[in-house]
Amino acid sequence: MFPNLNPLEMIVVFGVAVLLFGKKLPEVSRSLGRGLLEFKKSVKGLEEEFRSVSDTASRHMSSYTNLDYGAGSSYDSGYAVDAPKFQPPSASPVPRMDAEPDPIEE
Repeated sequence: MFPNLNPLEMIVVFGVAVLLFGKKLPEVSRSLGRGLLEFKKSVKGLEEEFRSVSDTASRHMSSYTNLDYGAGSSYDSGYAVDAPKFQPPSASPVPRMDAEPDPIEE
């Protein structure tokens, strides 16, 4: 987060902070600490809310995977396919005679 500061630079930064804030330095540090604590609490609350929503969703989805359709149903051996199988045409396409000629072919 901070660049690498050597001890002399840290002393200079601390001295500037003391000069700027003086008697209010304990107040400022206290308010920063409270702000950081509130931030951590809100992040923790969001994590717990996300976890509870995730658990609820997983329980809801697991209820669908545990369904029993009974013996002889189409769900016994996987998915049932009701659509006909695709078969390619056996003959080559026949050109239409009633259409006008294509200008690209001319």
